[in-house]
Amino acid sequence: MEKDNAKLRWRCRRGSLELDRLLMRYLEQSYPGASDPERLAFEALLALEDLVLARYLFGTQVSTCPIQHRVIKKIAVFQKG
Repeated sequence: MEKDNAKLRWRCRRGSLELDRLLMRYLEQSYPGASDPERLAFEALLALEDLVLARYLFGTQVSTCPIQHRVIKKIAVFQKG
C-alpha cells in the first residue's frame, strides 16, 4: 500500500502549484476513507491533462461521470481551506 501511495503522490504533482495542493490535500485527507469507486475515479482524474483537470476543479467544465463529479466536488472543497 505504501508503494501505491508513493505512486499516487507522484501523480498528484502537476504543472500548477494550486493543482498540486488541491490534489495532495484530497489524497491525504479524503482518499484514505474513500470508497473503491471514488478511489478509481480519483485515479482516472490524475490521468487527465492538467488543463482538463483544472477546468473540472475550477468549475468551468463538468465531468459527465457521476462518481468523478462527486470526487471533483470533494477536491474543490479544499480551495476554500
